[in-house]
Amino acid sequence: MRTRKPLQSILLCAVFFCAIFPVKAQDGPSQSPVFRVEVDMVLLQIAVTDSKGNYITGLRPWDFKLYEDGVEQKMATFGEGNETPRSIGEFTPGQNPQPVQIVRPYRGTIANRASQGAPESVFAESTAERIASLVSGASVFILFDTSNYMYEGFVYAQDAIADFVRSLDNPDRVAMYSYSRDFLRAAPLTADRGAVLRGLRSTVAGDDAALYNAMLLTLKDAATLSGRKVVVVFSNGPDNASMVAPEDVREFAQAEGISIYMVSTREARHDPVSTAVFQRMSVSTGGKAYFAKNWQDQQNAFTSIREDLAHLYALSYYPQTNPNRGWRSISVKLAGDHLKKYQIRTRTGYRPRPSRVSE
Repeated sequence: MRTRKPLQSILLCAVFFCAIFPVKAQDGPSQSPVFRVEVDMVLLQIAVTDSKGNYITGLRPWDFKLYEDGVEQKMATFGEGNETPRSIGEFTPGQNPQPVQIVRPYRGTIANRASQGAPESVFAESTAERIASLVSGASVFILFDTSNYMYEGFVYAQDAIADFVRSLDNPDRVAMYSYSRDFLRAAPLTADRGAVLRGLRSTVAGDDAALYNAMLLTLKDAATLSGRKVVVVFSNGPDNASMVAPEDVREFAQAEGISIYMVSTREARHDPVSTAVFQRMSVSTGGKAYFAKNWQDQQNAFTSIREDLAHLYALSYYPQTNPNRGWRSISVKLAGDHLKKYQIRTRTGYRPRPSRVSE
């Protein structure tokens, strides 16, 4: 006669009981919010120059190779200057309708997608063709230092900025902001140059300089737009009133693909910390930093920025699956030995911004 094992019988009964009468889990504390990193289309503004700083024009999509974290990416759209970028499918490899040219710099409608709450991702819910239809021209945000650093050269600075506004290409839209301790949106983004100039002339000299506060607010406005976006900062001195760290400003600009151009006068040149910050901020976002000794240098700086905007290539790609939620490096190379002698300037990478997912 077989003897039943008591322990085995008890376990079988327990399993049978649980199958019929499921045990309800005890209510615990609410789950933590879930954050997901999602990156849509990445837009790059790229300058190609020779050893003398002359712009190289006439390049085609197949002349570029894009890499993110060392992995080659497939280009989605391509455009040069203020032409409307097109889907890569519209280009025929091997055909180059215009020869590569060296251009010496001259010496002498984008949809607003702002919404309530946090800014949308630059290219959220958009196809390559939709993006290509939106990014002709650039959205140029000018941030003017009206702090007490600017008292002596205030009128000269206004004149230099006014000439810059008038010289921008017609497809470009311009916004005029100013800052001292306070931040002023003197003229919203518009194609009306007269409105921008009136906003510029309405600015008045103030007190302390909260530069990084103002830059972050300007970048957040720019981040609500699709297409090419740049911020041009005219600063006459170091920051002495901000609550925002410059590294936070730089990382936000990189994440949103916004190029920063810094024009600094002699007061900031004497501050090595500000000089280093301005250079790092501009270079890492694909822009430039200028340190003007006099009024003529200011004019030349704005002329250089205008030329830069007119000769940039606009390339975009959808990142391949990338588990890296931190800093993602970007590198752009020219294909072909005959092009390797040229230099490339663009943003060095970005840190994906996590979006909260409702449960």
